[in-house]
Amino acid sequence: MYDVAIIGGGVVGGMLARTLSSYKLKICILEKENDVAMGASKANSAIVHAGFDAEPGTIKAKLNVKGSEMMEQTAKELGVKYKKNGSLVVGFSDEDKKKIEELYDRGVKNGVRELSILDSEELHTLEPNVSPDAVCALNAPTGAIVCPYELTIAAIGNAMDNGADLKVNFEVSKINKVGAGFEMVSSNSDKVNAAYVVNAAGIYADAVAAMVCETDIHIHPRRGEYVLLDKTSGKVVSHTVFRTPSAMGKGILVTPTVDGNLLLGPTAEEIEDKNDTATTADGLSTVLIRCTETTTGINLRDTITSFCGLRAVGNTGDFIINSTEEHFINAAGIESPGLSASPAIAEYITEMLKDMGLELIKKEDFNPIRKPAHHFREASVAEKNRMIAKNRAYGRIICRCEGVSEGEIRDAIRTNPPARDLDGVKRRTRAQMGRCQGGFCMPYITEILSEELGVSYDSITKNGGSSKLMTGKTKEDCEI
Repeated sequence: MYDVAIIGGGVVGGMLARTLSSYKLKICILEKENDVAMGASKANSAIVHAGFDAEPGTIKAKLNVKGSEMMEQTAKELGVKYKKNGSLVVGFSDEDKKKIEELYDRGVKNGVRELSILDSEELHTLEPNVSPDAVCALNAPTGAIVCPYELTIAAIGNAMDNGADLKVNFEVSKINKVGAGFEMVSSNSDKVNAAYVVNAAGIYADAVAAMVCETDIHIHPRRGEYVLLDKTSGKVVSHTVFRTPSAMGKGILVTPTVDGNLLLGPTAEEIEDKNDTATTADGLSTVLIRCTETTTGINLRDTITSFCGLRAVGNTGDFIINSTEEHFINAAGIESPGLSASPAIAEYITEMLKDMGLELIKKEDFNPIRKPAHHFREASVAEKNRMIAKNRAYGRIICRCEGVSEGEIRDAIRTNPPARDLDGVKRRTRAQMGRCQGGFCMPYITEILSEELGVSYDSITKNGGSSKLMTGKTKEDCEI
């Protein structure tokens, strides 16, 4: 019997689990996929938004600004890369300038610090590669970038290190009311009981909410396609560069990443299929056209991959954080700026749980600090040599593009939450994220996973489920 069960292993569920793990509680995270950070938390713009876009007075506006202010310290404690590079919303017309002035006023009302409006000269002094046709920009120095899946993995790992449990491949198919609590039943008939439940199931949050009671929560996916460029293009811009936003979102952006790449996107397409993460020729073409209109100097030949993420769009225009049943809380419709707001959302929901009657007693031994996953990569040569002397696996490079060693890969498989598949290793170490996208290192990583997990080589998957890469040995299938 758990005190709190959190349905969904994304950044909101992860941050909440970490916050709750600082109290004397028994906590469980239920995730339907083979790993955490498998939904919107693995495929988004990675922006810590300053907070000027949300409508004043909304939960979204309040928690965006607070979460943004909390993020730097949170990332530091979790050993996650964070860079306060600032955001620019670029305008190309008088109409755009009016919109930027509205965003400035909205940001001031929301409590965003250091906002200013730049003229063309000031803008191009900050970012020479912004299109010469740009006439003004909103400057938000408190905007930042972070790695969303690294943040999620670290938050859940820190929660687990402090006593929380994680159950993957646990797709909640039914929720039964049992006394004052709930029984969650998975699609393979596993069961978990909890006194309190928090529904942080992303694009499936409406379906989970409906398992408990009738609700008017409706979530639909908004598809966003991205293009990622090699590190050779990582310095085209230093700020996150937006176009003026529309009703469909904050627009297509150009931004550096914390790992030195350049990210372009996303599109914004309303769809109904919650499994449609395919990229399209039209979508990627739109990204490339819009980004090259905004910014000069983008070398599209440096493109190394493209991907698509689904944002959980609710039917209220705001985050849906409410209680539709006693001891049950929904954290639904957490679209952008959900990543930015996630530390504040965790505190907000914790207070809701307290008001519902959950007893919160602080742990004396809670440890908020987590060792960075990239500790070896960023160590000095002398430090690396000392680590290699103790463990020779750190001296064997497996991923040549990113310089990732065998030791780091084995650490990722042994550290909470453990990597169980190829994409899990990728998100934790960056192995397979370089220019060859795993073309060289994938067989070696598969071998390490097979050895560490104690399973056969051909049972290793790309991302769980039926995503096997091998069907057997060639010579066994050939007739001689």
